[in-house]
Amino acid sequence: MEFLSYLISGISLGSVYAIIALGYTMVYGIAKMLNFAHGDVIMVGGYISFCAMFYLGLPNIVAVLLAVVVCTVLGIVIERLAYKPLRSAPSLAVLITAIGVSYFLQNSALLIWKAAARVYPPVVEGTASLFGGQLSISYISLLTIAVCVVIMLALTTFVNKSKMGKAMRACSEDKAAAQLMGINVNATISATFAIGSALAAIAGVLLCSFNTSLMPTTGSMPGIKAFTAAVFGGIGSIPGAMIGGVLLGVIEILGKAYVSTELGDALVFAVLILVLLVKPTGLLGKPVREKV
Repeated sequence: MEFLSYLISGISLGSVYAIIALGYTMVYGIAKMLNFAHGDVIMVGGYISFCAMFYLGLPNIVAVLLAVVVCTVLGIVIERLAYKPLRSAPSLAVLITAIGVSYFLQNSALLIWKAAARVYPPVVEGTASLFGGQLSISYISLLTIAVCVVIMLALTTFVNKSKMGKAMRACSEDKAAAQLMGINVNATISATFAIGSALAAIAGVLLCSFNTSLMPTTGSMPGIKAFTAAVFGGIGSIPGAMIGGVLLGVIEILGKAYVSTELGDALVFAVLILVLLVKPTGLLGKPVREKV
């Protein structure tokens, strides 16, 4: 039962990584940008929902929706101000800008909410007991897994069936050709950032509920791990992001439980290196053909 308990915790944590990784994989797949400020949008989502619940006294669901709206707007603003002017710039310039935006968000949070960690209670409390009380699963773990599955299915359907989804896939293949076909490339990329940031807000609430703490650096390490999950699963692939996230969460929790609490994070990155050595495009990634 102990192993099963660790496995469920790993799947739950991995589901959070998967939701964050979906944001990374969409932005990279369509805009070909590595948005390293994505992890800090998670932190903003956590703080907005925390303030809405504790200072404004709003119900949990309303607080989560408010966090989603604020982070969606924040994502669009970041894209318009920081990334849009660099659309044709070298990738190194975009990477440095993303790191700059990340530090700006972290330090802004530090000024507004201070460095002290806040206790973040789960948005859903209580546990479910199975096998005569031998196995206890928190409702937040079950909710996290369910939300991850629903988001992945909804995103897959949206990208494959909707008009905006088809525009996103066209921009992913060739932006110039998509523009010639009458697709508004700028609006499509902004929509991608908006969706990614909305997912970051949901992930922020679930992550803080899982860890029960919140501080200005909350999103940094989960953001890096989620990017690792996106690469692990195959960046640009929606199912790949989910599989990569869940596998990373399971490896991390089982590694901390059975190997060493200090080496849990190292194990995650060691597995990533091994996978990339065998399959450089990730588990579900497709080889990219160079255009000549």
